[in-house]
Amino acid sequence: MAQPGWTASIDIIHQQQCNPKSLRGMKRSNNDFDANPRNNSKFQEISVTNIISAQEIFKRQRLHADGMNRIEASKICSLNTGPDISDIQQPSRQIPAFTPGPSQNPLLSLSHPRYGLPERLVRNFASLGIHSIYPWQSSCLLGRGLLNGEKNLVYTAPTGGGKSLVADVLMLKRVVEDPTKKAILVLPYVALVQEKLKWLRKIVEGVEKSVSFGSQTSSQLPAWRRPHNSSVRVVGFFGGSKARASWSDVDVAVCTIEKANAIVNTAIEECAINDLGVVVLDELHMINDDHRGYLMELMASKLLSLERSVQIVGMSATLTNTEILAKWLNAKYYNTKYVPVPIEEYLVYDRSIYPVSKPSAFFKTASQLNLTPPLSSVSPIRVIQPSEHNELRNPLNNAVISLAIETAKAGYGALIFCSGRQGCQSTASLVSEAMPHLSNVDEKMLDRRKDVISELRSLPVGLDDTLGTTVMKGVAFHHAGLTVEERDIVAEAYDKGVISVIVATCSLAAGINLPARRVILQGARMGRDLIGPAMLRQMRGRAGRKGKDEIGESYLCCQKADLEEVAQLLEADLPMVQSSLTPEKRGIKRALLEVITVRLATHMAAIQEYVQKTLLYYTMDRTLLDTMVSKTLEELIDSGLVTVDKFGSYEATLLSQATVASYLTPEDGIFLHGELRQALRAFVMDGEMHIFYTFTPLYSSQTDINWPIFRREMESLDESGLRVLEFVGVNPGLVNRMANSAKPLPETTASEVHTAQIYRRFYAALQLRDLCNETPIHLVARKFEVSRGFVQTLAQICEGFAAGMINFCDKMGWGMLKAALEHMIDRLKAGAKADLLELAKIPFVKSRTARVFWENGYKGLRTVAEAEAKDLVPILLLAQPKKSRLDADDEAKYHQKLLGKAEIIIGAANRLWERQQHIEIEADL
Repeated sequence: MAQPGWTASIDIIHQQQCNPKSLRGMKRSNNDFDANPRNNSKFQEISVTNIISAQEIFKRQRLHADGMNRIEASKICSLNTGPDISDIQQPSRQIPAFTPGPSQNPLLSLSHPRYGLPERLVRNFASLGIHSIYPWQSSCLLGRGLLNGEKNLVYTAPTGGGKSLVADVLMLKRVVEDPTKKAILVLPYVALVQEKLKWLRKIVEGVEKSVSFGSQTSSQLPAWRRPHNSSVRVVGFFGGSKARASWSDVDVAVCTIEKANAIVNTAIEECAINDLGVVVLDELHMINDDHRGYLMELMASKLLSLERSVQIVGMSATLTNTEILAKWLNAKYYNTKYVPVPIEEYLVYDRSIYPVSKPSAFFKTASQLNLTPPLSSVSPIRVIQPSEHNELRNPLNNAVISLAIETAKAGYGALIFCSGRQGCQSTASLVSEAMPHLSNVDEKMLDRRKDVISELRSLPVGLDDTLGTTVMKGVAFHHAGLTVEERDIVAEAYDKGVISVIVATCSLAAGINLPARRVILQGARMGRDLIGPAMLRQMRGRAGRKGKDEIGESYLCCQKADLEEVAQLLEADLPMVQSSLTPEKRGIKRALLEVITVRLATHMAAIQEYVQKTLLYYTMDRTLLDTMVSKTLEELIDSGLVTVDKFGSYEATLLSQATVASYLTPEDGIFLHGELRQALRAFVMDGEMHIFYTFTPLYSSQTDINWPIFRREMESLDESGLRVLEFVGVNPGLVNRMANSAKPLPETTASEVHTAQIYRRFYAALQLRDLCNETPIHLVARKFEVSRGFVQTLAQICEGFAAGMINFCDKMGWGMLKAALEHMIDRLKAGAKADLLELAKIPFVKSRTARVFWENGYKGLRTVAEAEAKDLVPILLLAQPKKSRLDADDEAKYHQKLLGKAEIIIGAANRLWERQQHIEIEADL
């Protein structure tokens, strides 16, 4: 039997599947499930861990292969007339409040003339399910000066309340009506950027900007007379993105915080900032973030200092001090608590389910349960029967599994939040073992689940053993340890209803949009720490979404040891959004460095005006603020980043310009400057290790070092690598001592912190070395005992950091070092050696796959372009990471998918080959 391939792209697979309506939170067919849970015997409380060993999971796979259940979920019994999930028509069930529509209020239609939106844009919104807007959205949009971009806006709405639509309308209206203006949408996470990018591209499809041609606009002209650039161009900018568009090629830039700040800096330096019309700051509460919040604040402060007509729109679901934020941004503010789908909230403790209607009720219930004995006035509405299975004898585990299985059997989707990655996988395994027998699942559903497994198997990292087991039962997990492609496949399968239960870490709550009928929190801790009130609200807010469910449910399951802290957490207020430019967060130093470098403020008066535009100005004592600014300027001068002349004019040095151009903090810029100056004296050119070390991001210094692995890799270095080791300051004797000791590397003094950064950076560079030498991600992860997702993230971050290092050398005038770094950047992007760089230009032909093509005679663009698709299928099969035995039907489907991928590869190779020929012809002329 032929072996299936491992490099099929998600995009190809998507093209070969149907695109059904999203089923997130919607009821599945009851025919898919066996609705006969078994009553369990007497409960004995035994404290057991929820972590299942890999060996135990492996032993259970045989049972799963035959569709057998090893455990069964406990039955949940009602004690009164409380509602059951399968009967939403119970009189006691909360019924969604009536929301008026356009027939009652014409302003609730986006086609109303007051909004002035193009007809095609309104149709696109409707095609994606937005046929009308909520009353609060209409009221917010129609605020004076908002639709025409004259006024800024700060607003807050609960998760699922429709806050993103308001910003989308304001942003797109400005870009469409004024073709000279551009928009920047700022999001905190790459996953959010990618999701929003797909959404906006669907929204603007076919929408044209209002370019005037005499008395007509471009949309009124015949299609053949319309300019090619009149469509709205949406481009994503984030670490590891492949976007090569310039500022002039973009209408809407969807960016991470770092990329948005860099774009604004470049636009100011190049005097192109007048092209910017609107900036949307999503998740505005991120200003509080200790590591990245100051970037959002200083970016907004720079825009305010320009006094140009740039509209700033800020939004979040977890803002409490909206008024002061609005004062800072000179904006209107709007608060709403509207939730289109009612959410019922419950506290689960010691096998009992207690209803709570509001935070104060949560606090009261949890406090009374914590008493010994509990007050009799606190009565549960439902009880979870004890389990006879060892894994479920812990009441917390039993509650989570039982609630998830009940949800799935009723035909709905469930989302479980766990404290860590291993907990996610263990819980997913337990849930899958308690799901209905495969013999009771519809054949069409089983085929769709097989397709999901086939997609996962076709990825470069291969099929995860646990996912291969759980997905067939309709269960999956989602955390940062998976690659981006794995997470996308899991999320899409859940979105389409193929997966009923998804188990995730808390990062998903603030990441992609995966609402569920029932959200289950497996404890109130994420790792060792108690989750914060903002994160708790976001997690619970994933329950129920308009148009996908009639109601949402949130269950917080906790143990007695956490009950008192849970009570306090549920009563706690959301934290106030505060400035991140305070001295302890060190953001003020970068803020002042940037405004001086881009020449936005070069005298003390201008600097003080800039400081008055920061949020810090509204929250800090003015005298203390003036003292802090003066002290920070002195530090910048002492560190060689800024000079001041006798007239009091501040000037950025070359080091300052290089630091800002490379998107570094002042501290990181100084550190890197020292490293590169040392490299200039003696760069190790007879090997690759020194360049890999240079390309390794400074923030990889947060990597935990496995010292025995470090010693093993160090001992395998060649002479060139050993010289790099010594040159950058890594002591082999220290590595050996650390490998024999259980103690961590000391990081008390500044010198120790500096030393630890070097060791961690070199350790990460060893992983980068393997990636660039065609070692697949999953093998690097196994070799260094880290997750696949971590290795992939490292590779993506390195691409952006490498470009930053080239900018740094360019600004410093270090041409030879710049040339040396540029020589390796293509290899870094391709994850391959120099002889494969031409092949690696082809989509889906990277790293190991490119080597397999080379070894089988396809050594360039021309040979691939001239190939037959059927001839490439065996090559793709050879490139798979794991050899799996499939039945005849599954193998035939898999080959068909690979054939489609081969056709796309050949088409791309043809286009690249033609482009290369044109360049050569033009060069000859």
